[in-house]
Amino acid sequence: MSNHQIIERYYRAHRGELLAFVSARLHDTDAAEDLVQEAFLRMLKGLRPVNEETIGSLAYTLCRHQIIDWYRRRTIHNDVEHELMRTEKGTISAESVLSVREITEHLERGLARLPEACRSVYRMHIYGGLQAKDICKQTGENYKAVEYRLGMARKQVRNYLRHIS
Repeated sequence: MSNHQIIERYYRAHRGELLAFVSARLHDTDAAEDLVQEAFLRMLKGLRPVNEETIGSLAYTLCRHQIIDWYRRRTIHNDVEHELMRTEKGTISAESVLSVREITEHLERGLARLPEACRSVYRMHIYGGLQAKDICKQTGENYKAVEYRLGMARKQVRNYLRHIS
Protein backbone atom coordinates (compact mmCIF):
# COMPACT_ATOMS: atom_id res chain seq x y z
CA MET A 1 0.00 0.00 0.00
CA SER A 2 1.37 3.46 -0.91
CA ASN A 3 1.90 6.41 1.44
CA HIS A 4 -0.99 8.23 -0.15
CA GLN A 5 -3.39 5.34 0.43
CA ILE A 6 -2.30 4.87 4.07
CA ILE A 7 -2.73 8.57 4.80
CA GLU A 8 -6.09 8.72 3.04
CA ARG A 9 -7.40 5.72 4.95
CA TYR A 10 -6.20 7.16 8.26
CA TYR A 11 -7.72 10.54 7.43
CA ARG A 12 -11.13 9.03 6.71
CA ALA A 13 -11.09 6.93 9.89
CA HIS A 14 -9.55 9.35 12.40
CA ARG A 15 -10.24 12.88 11.19
CA GLY A 16 -12.95 13.39 13.80
CA GLU A 17 -10.80 12.38 16.76
CA LEU A 18 -7.91 14.56 15.56
CA LEU A 19 -10.35 17.43 15.13
CA ALA A 20 -11.59 16.91 18.70
CA PHE A 21 -7.97 16.77 19.95
CA VAL A 22 -7.09 20.07 18.27
CA SER A 23 -10.42 21.78 19.07
CA ALA A 24 -10.02 21.02 22.76
CA ARG A 25 -6.71 22.86 22.76
CA LEU A 26 -7.63 25.81 20.55
CA HIS A 27 -11.30 26.41 21.46
CA ASP A 28 -11.81 27.46 17.85
CA THR A 29 -13.39 24.90 15.52
CA ASP A 30 -12.56 26.74 12.31
CA ALA A 31 -8.89 27.03 13.21
CA ALA A 32 -8.90 23.39 14.37
CA GLU A 33 -10.21 22.23 10.99
CA ASP A 34 -7.53 24.25 9.22
CA LEU A 35 -4.76 22.82 11.41
CA VAL A 36 -5.89 19.20 10.99
CA GLN A 37 -6.08 19.68 7.25
CA GLU A 38 -2.61 21.28 7.23
CA ALA A 39 -1.21 18.35 9.22
CA PHE A 40 -2.53 15.87 6.66
CA LEU A 41 -1.25 17.97 3.78
CA ARG A 42 2.20 17.93 5.38
CA MET A 43 2.02 14.15 5.62
CA LEU A 44 1.05 13.91 1.95
CA LYS A 45 3.92 16.20 0.94
CA GLY A 46 6.41 14.34 3.13
CA LEU A 47 9.04 12.23 1.46
CA ARG A 48 9.46 9.77 4.31
CA PRO A 49 7.64 6.46 4.08
CA VAL A 50 4.60 6.09 6.31
CA ASN A 51 3.31 2.82 7.68
CA GLU A 52 0.02 1.93 9.35
CA GLU A 53 1.59 1.35 12.77
CA THR A 54 3.19 4.79 13.10
CA ILE A 55 0.80 7.06 11.19
CA GLY A 56 -1.28 7.74 14.31
CA SER A 57 1.72 9.02 16.24
CA LEU A 58 2.82 11.05 13.25
CA ALA A 59 -0.62 12.63 12.86
CA TYR A 60 -0.86 13.60 16.53
CA THR A 61 2.71 14.94 16.54
CA LEU A 62 2.05 17.08 13.46
CA CYS A 63 -1.20 18.36 14.99
CA ARG A 64 0.60 19.21 18.24
CA HIS A 65 3.26 21.12 16.27
CA GLN A 66 0.52 22.94 14.35
CA ILE A 67 -1.12 23.93 17.66
CA ILE A 68 2.16 25.29 19.02
CA ASP A 69 2.77 27.27 15.82
CA TRP A 70 -0.80 28.62 15.94
CA TYR A 71 -0.32 29.90 19.50
CA ARG A 72 3.04 31.40 18.58
CA ARG A 73 1.57 33.25 15.60
CA ARG A 74 -1.39 34.40 17.68
CA THR A 75 0.88 35.76 20.41
CA ILE A 76 2.99 37.67 17.90
CA HIS A 77 -0.13 38.95 16.15
CA ASN A 78 -1.63 40.13 19.45
CA ASP A 79 1.60 41.87 20.44
CA VAL A 80 1.82 43.70 17.12
CA GLU A 81 -1.87 44.57 17.18
CA HIS A 82 -1.54 45.91 20.73
CA GLU A 83 1.42 48.07 19.74
CA LEU A 84 -0.39 49.41 16.68
CA MET A 85 -3.48 50.23 18.71
CA ARG A 86 -1.33 52.03 21.27
CA THR A 87 0.31 54.18 18.61
CA GLU A 88 -2.97 54.82 16.73
CA LYS A 89 -4.72 56.15 19.83
CA GLY A 90 -2.15 58.86 20.23
CA THR A 91 1.22 59.89 19.10
CA ILE A 92 4.18 57.74 19.94
CA SER A 93 4.89 58.07 23.62
CA ALA A 94 7.75 60.19 24.87
CA GLU A 95 9.17 57.15 26.69
CA SER A 96 9.51 55.15 23.47
CA VAL A 97 11.14 58.07 21.63
CA LEU A 98 13.48 58.60 24.56
CA SER A 99 14.39 54.94 24.73
CA VAL A 100 15.17 54.82 20.99
CA ARG A 101 17.29 57.95 21.36
CA GLU A 102 19.11 56.48 24.37
CA ILE A 103 19.78 53.21 22.58
CA THR A 104 21.13 55.08 19.56
CA GLU A 105 23.39 57.17 21.79
CA HIS A 106 24.74 54.06 23.53
CA LEU A 107 25.29 52.42 20.16
CA GLU A 108 27.20 55.44 18.90
CA ARG A 109 29.36 55.50 22.04
CA GLY A 110 30.18 51.84 21.48
CA LEU A 111 31.00 52.56 17.84
CA ALA A 112 33.32 55.40 18.82
CA ARG A 113 35.61 52.84 20.43
CA LEU A 114 36.10 51.00 17.12
CA PRO A 115 38.65 51.65 14.38
CA GLU A 116 37.24 53.73 11.52
CA ALA A 117 37.15 50.80 9.08
CA CYS A 118 35.04 48.68 11.46
CA ARG A 119 32.86 51.65 12.37
CA SER A 120 31.97 52.49 8.78
CA VAL A 121 31.18 48.88 7.90
CA TYR A 122 29.00 48.50 11.00
CA ARG A 123 27.11 51.74 10.29
CA MET A 124 26.44 50.62 6.73
CA HIS A 125 25.10 47.36 8.09
CA ILE A 126 22.97 48.82 10.91
CA TYR A 127 21.74 52.10 9.48
CA GLY A 128 21.85 51.21 5.80
CA GLY A 129 20.56 47.67 6.20
CA LEU A 130 23.31 46.35 3.93
CA GLN A 131 24.64 42.81 4.05
CA ALA A 132 28.35 42.03 3.82
CA LYS A 133 28.18 41.32 0.07
CA ASP A 134 26.43 44.66 -0.55
CA ILE A 135 29.04 46.50 1.53
CA CYS A 136 31.76 44.83 -0.58
CA LYS A 137 30.16 46.08 -3.77
CA GLN A 138 29.79 49.58 -2.39
CA THR A 139 33.28 49.88 -0.93
CA GLY A 140 35.18 47.64 -3.36
CA GLU A 141 36.78 45.76 -0.46
CA ASN A 142 37.39 42.04 -0.12
CA TYR A 143 34.39 40.07 1.21
CA LYS A 144 36.40 38.37 3.95
CA ALA A 145 37.78 41.70 5.16
CA VAL A 146 34.28 43.21 5.37
CA GLU A 147 32.96 40.11 7.11
CA TYR A 148 35.84 40.22 9.61
CA ARG A 149 35.34 43.93 10.35
CA LEU A 150 31.62 43.45 10.75
CA GLY A 151 32.18 40.56 13.13
CA MET A 152 34.69 42.54 15.18
CA ALA A 153 32.35 45.54 15.35
CA ARG A 154 29.43 43.37 16.45
CA LYS A 155 31.50 41.78 19.16
CA GLN A 156 32.83 45.11 20.47
CA VAL A 157 29.43 46.81 20.45
CA ARG A 158 27.78 43.80 22.09
CA ASN A 159 30.40 43.81 24.86
CA TYR A 160 30.03 47.57 25.35
CA LEU A 161 26.23 47.37 25.54
CA ARG A 162 26.42 44.41 27.90
CA HIS A 163 28.56 46.41 30.36
CA ILE A 164 26.31 49.48 30.40
CA SER A 165 23.06 47.64 30.96
